[in-house]
Amino acid sequence: MEPLVNALNTIMSHEHRRKSECIITPASGLVGRVLRLIQSKGYVGEIEFIDDGRQGKFRVQLFGRINECQAVTPRFKTKVSEMEKWEKRFLPSRNLGTVILSTPKGVMDHNQAKDENVGGILLAYVY
Repeated sequence: MEPLVNALNTIMSHEHRRKSECIITPASGLVGRVLRLIQSKGYVGEIEFIDDGRQGKFRVQLFGRINECQAVTPRFKTKVSEMEKWEKRFLPSRNLGTVILSTPKGVMDHNQAKDENVGGILLAYVY
């Protein structure tokens, strides 16, 4: 299973059970960047990397603010002009939630990508 899909499914299952934190394994660079972006939007709290001598783990503090958090598979390529289509497809309303993209300038949300006029690959969405 893909690490990003596994991480987001773990977060959702712990959110549904109203847990205060979850452990995500395996840890990867992409998962870490996506988690930091979700943290900057205020959906999750503190993120801690735990080095267990293998691939590592992330401990994530949950606030109960996530309604839906899914990875986009397959990872569609998108242009700035097509961003509106993906927002309508994955987000429930115009100003609610964020679509996460991997761009040549790094992992960012759809609003940042529009501001910087850069396209990329869809990774996930959160609201």
